[in-house]
Amino acid sequence: MSLSELRTVVRSFLAAHPNAPWGRFAGELGIAGLTVPEAYGGAGFGMRELAVVAEEIGRSLSPHPFLQTAVMAATATDDPGLLRAIAEGTRTATVVLPSDHSCVLNGDRLTGAAPYVLDAETVLVYAGGRLVEAEPSARAPYETMDASRPLTALSFDHVQVRQAGDGAAWERVRDLAVIALAAEQAGGAARCLEEATAYAKLRHQFGRPIGSFQAIKHRLADLLLVVESARSAVWAAAQEPTRENAAIAGSYCSEAYLKAAGESIQIHGGIGITWEHDAHRYFKRATSDAQLLGPPRSHRARLELR
Repeated sequence: MSLSELRTVVRSFLAAHPNAPWGRFAGELGIAGLTVPEAYGGAGFGMRELAVVAEEIGRSLSPHPFLQTAVMAATATDDPGLLRAIAEGTRTATVVLPSDHSCVLNGDRLTGAAPYVLDAETVLVYAGGRLVEAEPSARAPYETMDASRPLTALSFDHVQVRQAGDGAAWERVRDLAVIALAAEQAGGAARCLEEATAYAKLRHQFGRPIGSFQAIKHRLADLLLVVESARSAVWAAAQEPTRENAAIAGSYCSEAYLKAAGESIQIHGGIGITWEHDAHRYFKRATSDAQLLGPPRSHRARLELR
């Protein structure tokens, strides 16, 4: 399947079945196992395929746990059983990076807390130079700004762990996650531009579509440049998923999505801030995404450390 065919299939499914459960989305389309080796039931693809799906998920504001399961967990673990379950869509999983917890691993026991974790059934933690699977002692879900992206606080009270993968590979997992999130942001930004352009053609003021006014034309033209630049940053990173390219995509796409979502609300006017319109939902997703794997300044800081 080509990248364009994959995009068409995913977009069509999300449009036709917006409330489909993860098991159906992942199972019918094979989305969860894109990077899982074929020996474990996956497709054995790479970052480009992940980026295509991530962009469509961002475009549709899908609540599916794609980022934590198909990107982070599937690339972090080498456990055959978990990889098969992920590829089949029968289990979701999340990864806690070293910078996102205060846990201590003593032998095969984990103690500590992870305050902000993408929600999933199976929890993988990078701790003590290892990647381990651990069942939290307690889970406390948050009421988040973006309800479609659940976050949970996890605590571990001397819980038993088991080895789940290479503990030294966490930076690669982080970079792939940053690229996938940037693809989601580019997809969301593109959708904001589409919606704003369509509304500018539809809404009339003084007997003319507001899109015919120079001020609106300039706003949309500037936004098109931002969106296309975000896509370019994503695809450069997807083609060559280095630390530097991930940081560039993460920094630029976070700000691009915030700008696109804000401009969309401005062009929509009063309707853009009502519950009946999706514009506010994209703004919420853009705001939460900009902090999820680090704000833009943290990505730029990694570039300065090269």
